[in-house]
Amino acid sequence: MAEKPSVLFVCVHNAGRSQMAAGWLSHLAGGRIEVRSAGSAPAGQVNPAAVEAMREVGIDISAETPKILTVDAVRESDVCITMGCGDTCPVFPGKRYLDWTLEDPAGRGVEAVRPIRDEIRKLVEGLIEEVAPERTA
Repeated sequence: MAEKPSVLFVCVHNAGRSQMAAGWLSHLAGGRIEVRSAGSAPAGQVNPAAVEAMREVGIDISAETPKILTVDAVRESDVCITMGCGDTCPVFPGKRYLDWTLEDPAGRGVEAVRPIRDEIRKLVEGLIEEVAPERTA
């Protein structure tokens, strides 16, 4: 893995789970990990309930926009994580591929999105410990 590992979160619409995961990773990793997210069929905007749920924990993802998944995004990432949505990534040797099984927040209110947000945080915290643990002096 590179000195600064990179993680790509992939979900079909890149509007909910993958955006929340990217927000958590950017927030919790403190710049130690390069963060990307994308989808095979990006939505027009990030899910408003996901934006609100993240705002409640002090993370602003309102300026994010869903992006198309590219072969280059996968090639440039050390870890590619699909969000239980059936999306597949191009496979390159030496990459790590994970699938996090998470409920889809699409069409749900913020009350239903909060538990998904909290589960993503736990998964992201574990990921940080694996790919970029804090070094102690």
